[in-house]
Amino acid sequence: MKRRPSDDKVIVEAKTRSRKERLLNNNKYIGMDVHKATTVIVVLNYLGDVVSESIIETKGPSILDFLKGIRGTLHVTFEEGCQAAWLYDLIRPYVARVLVCNPKKIAVQQNKADKPDARRLAESLRTGGLEPVYHGEHSTQPLKEYIQSHGAIVSDSTRVKCRIKSLFRGSGIDASGPGVYDKEQHEQWLDHLKTPAVRIRGSRLFSELDCLTDLREKAEKDVVREARKHPAAKILQGIPGIGPLRAAVIIAYAITPHRFRTRKQFWTYCGLAVTSRITGEYVIVDGQVRRSKKLPLVRGLNRNYNRWLKEAFKGAALTAATGPWKFHFDAMVARGTDPSLALLTLARKLATTSLVLWRKGERYDEQKMKRSHAA
Repeated sequence: MKRRPSDDKVIVEAKTRSRKERLLNNNKYIGMDVHKATTVIVVLNYLGDVVSESIIETKGPSILDFLKGIRGTLHVTFEEGCQAAWLYDLIRPYVARVLVCNPKKIAVQQNKADKPDARRLAESLRTGGLEPVYHGEHSTQPLKEYIQSHGAIVSDSTRVKCRIKSLFRGSGIDASGPGVYDKEQHEQWLDHLKTPAVRIRGSRLFSELDCLTDLREKAEKDVVREARKHPAAKILQGIPGIGPLRAAVIIAYAITPHRFRTRKQFWTYCGLAVTSRITGEYVIVDGQVRRSKKLPLVRGLNRNYNRWLKEAFKGAALTAATGPWKFHFDAMVARGTDPSLALLTLARKLATTSLVLWRKGERYDEQKMKRSHAA
């Protein structure tokens, strides 16, 4: 009996379907609840059944040995945390997919425990219910480490300065202004302190501040030197209000401009997007569904954002408002815009300008910006 072409098509479709089913059956979904000493791991198959549950040490060899002992196509997830970058780089070459999820977007359970948490992560990965945190490129990781080191030193310096001011204020001495921090004036300020114990405390605080000042200068040089390795540094530094340090922060935490499809996505990531709420959005008019005329309620800026980027763009807006873009800032205030909202507008403008120029690889052009403001 001669076989018809339609029979061949059916056979091919059956083989393709069988191949897809085998691949699907081969998938394993792994949820990892990572802690300092131990990691709880739950493995599910494509049906959601538990294949394996284990508690292992949070060490590279132990984790890799466990993954190598599981057959199939492995999909792994764990929550974003201080160990996420290390763990992502460790297991990425050995599995099909790694998804670092946002813990703030996971529903909180009434009863919390490590094994249920790991199983919930695996189940959410299987059903596509997790929101990923970007871990695509790590060429900026050294720059990020230098920035975090610099930021910690700046925070410590601020803390010591507050203690110095508090010490003199507690002794009834006016220490207004930055002069009290001048290294050459330390002895003069210490002479104002009459109690020996207070004088010793002040001397130690001044010594701590001098040490932190030297470390801060070294840390700043490290940040600038590392940032120069990235071509985007020259582009970003040409934008008003963005100097070498702020350009380094943008490069380190934005990583690449191609992550963000629109400027509003970038605003949200930087904490510059407005959050609104509305309910009862639709009404029935003459038997037809129509949108109501109710306006959304504005609830301020979004709270889930990158702190470093928000600080960089808000600081850049403040610098630009008192310098190159003072005319634009004053014009908005003259039109009745609240100064804080005017600064937010400038911060968004700077964020958009940075994103566009970085994506195109172009330098900042003041003439183009003037035409943009005029429009």
